[in-house]
Amino acid sequence: MPTDPVGRFLAALDPDHRDAVRARPRDEQERLAESWERELLADTDLDTLDELSPTAAEAEAARRVMESDTP
Repeated sequence: MPTDPVGRFLAALDPDHRDAVRARPRDEQERLAESWERELLADTDLDTLDELSPTAAEAEAARRVMESDTP
């Protein structure tokens, strides 16, 4: 299991988004990972999901970040 924020973010993404993020520059990957961490901390709905399934909460936060990053 990755311990750095970018690695954890990539692990939470679905395969298609994971490949797309890996193709981006490292600074952009870090920006997305920071957004993902903020989403995990800020959204109280994810707190409940995190209690049931931490992996599902991380995946949902990753989906939201990628959705908001799409123009």
